[in-house]
Amino acid sequence: MPSGPSTSGVGRVIAGRYLLLNQLGSGGMGHVWLAHDQRLACEVALKEIVFRDAAEAGHEREARVARARAEARHAAGLRGHPHVVTVHDVLEHDGLPWIVMEYVPGAVDLRELVARRGPLAPADTARIGLAVLDALTAGHERGVMHRDVKPANILLAPDRTGAPYGRVLLTDYGISVQPDAGETRYTLTSVLVGTAGYLAPERATGGPPTAAADLFSLGCTLYHAVEGCGPFERESHFAEISAVVTEEPRPPVRAGALAPVLEAMLVKDPGLRISAAQAETALAQLVTPQADPFARTQTALNSQPPWAQPAPPPPGPMAPPPPPVPQGLGPLVTGGGGSRRRTRPRALHSALAGLLGLVLAGGGVWYAVAQQPPGKGGGGSANTAPYGTDVGLGKALRDGDCVTVDWPGTTPFQGTPRVSLDATCSRPPDGQVMALVAAASAAEARAQGPARCEEQTQEIRGKLADVRSFALVPTADGFTAAGKRTACLVLGAHGPVYGPLGEHRKPGTKFLDVTSMQKRDCLEVRSNRDARLVSCAGPHDEQVLGFTRLGEDVTLDEARAEAADLACGREVAPGDYGFDPSVYRAGSWTSEGPWKAGTHFVVCTVRKQNGGTMEGDGS
Repeated sequence: MPSGPSTSGVGRVIAGRYLLLNQLGSGGMGHVWLAHDQRLACEVALKEIVFRDAAEAGHEREARVARARAEARHAAGLRGHPHVVTVHDVLEHDGLPWIVMEYVPGAVDLRELVARRGPLAPADTARIGLAVLDALTAGHERGVMHRDVKPANILLAPDRTGAPYGRVLLTDYGISVQPDAGETRYTLTSVLVGTAGYLAPERATGGPPTAAADLFSLGCTLYHAVEGCGPFERESHFAEISAVVTEEPRPPVRAGALAPVLEAMLVKDPGLRISAAQAETALAQLVTPQADPFARTQTALNSQPPWAQPAPPPPGPMAPPPPPVPQGLGPLVTGGGGSRRRTRPRALHSALAGLLGLVLAGGGVWYAVAQQPPGKGGGGSANTAPYGTDVGLGKALRDGDCVTVDWPGTTPFQGTPRVSLDATCSRPPDGQVMALVAAASAAEARAQGPARCEEQTQEIRGKLADVRSFALVPTADGFTAAGKRTACLVLGAHGPVYGPLGEHRKPGTKFLDVTSMQKRDCLEVRSNRDARLVSCAGPHDEQVLGFTRLGEDVTLDEARAEAADLACGREVAPGDYGFDPSVYRAGSWTSEGPWKAGTHFVVCTVRKQNGGTMEGDGS
């Protein structure tokens, strides 16, 4: 997005206080920057108002400035809500307002997550819906309508428990309005306020903003999350708006039990549309509540995806993940600047503890059932290919087997892959068999195998940073040859896993890449490029606490020099895990793989300040 005179670069200080570090993104009103508050020594996010050209600046300046102030006022009114990005202040610099907001480290918006990893499971989508609905309801109770609920305005980030994407946050109140307060509706000339394809039909035809309209937009957003595209997605904005008003949404194919809820939220007549209270009840029925009666959006992670029911398998993802990673990934390296830390106020604990652990760790369960031509292998003999000829394996996989996987196209996790056994786990492998689940029949394996694989691999996936589940379901003809069992694989999401995983690793194993490091691993560090797995009961140099992710503009050299240690010190602080900050400090390990894949994740560890060994330390 071109910018006018107010655009500033890295290193500029705003209002004599906020040092701009890097640009986090751009939106309809301007840029969002990561900045360092030099007064409080913490990171914040700054929204900068920009204009495409001087003519727009002169004509729309007053409206945009007013909208920015309204955004700050509305969001500040929801300060402290666990599912709303906190606004700290609004200030003026060079005659234009800047909004000072909470910085959410490691956050990814829902649109990006779906594009990167494919559609989410219905239960995880319902959890997101409950959190966003809670935020919207809080605003509606104050008379504030959001007016731009969409995937890009929902942030998912790790929480303090270490659960990947455990926080769900609604952001960007830039076009929100308080109709009952007689507030001016700030719109741009000849531009419909909102996002095409996510507007309620009554809004698209000029009607007032209402709570029901926000609920329609939330329905479109949840549809996008579970289906991989919007219900009214078309080739142009005009076609999308037309579809919203005149056409029914595409019938969902992945939503399972969530489909009736989406249908009720997407009713065109706002008077007949499901209410927020009814939507909350319906969404809550799709997840399993925790014991805490006050955490109404906190749910268990073992909920069933749509393919857990006896139904045909779903089609491939509608939004492809990134291209596969080259095989030649460089060595892992420990961070160099871990002794220096900057702290910031910790965010409130999310009521959605554990939310979307399956998304980062698993991204949903993928599975392959190759179809046999009629008449081939009908006897189901022991010589039949257990998982079908497309998969190519001549015998059943066993627990602990390492595999390499070749996908039929350029996009991983789409279609039926060719799978090869890697007997030595040394190529490096793309993944490993982590469980086998038995079934009474091929039909039962097909109906229940993927969901059971999700359950069986949940723990190991929760300990790793960038993996997915994959279920190799036996065909009808190969059911006997497969030992009547589905093979549950854990595969690297963006490249190989570089060796055995979980309990299949041996003490003394040298880590070739950070992808196989897991939470609570204890490390013997022989050099800044040589870390080995050792027992936590004996002497060790470091312990893995979790993972974080650096910005897209951070280079691997910068990460290794200092940035990774600093990020780990902020986001996976040893003090949060019971380690005395006066004795211990944060460390990090990086490798080339996450940078080539574009994920930029780093492994965060704890080590002693004096470099000494640890034994029986921590919580």
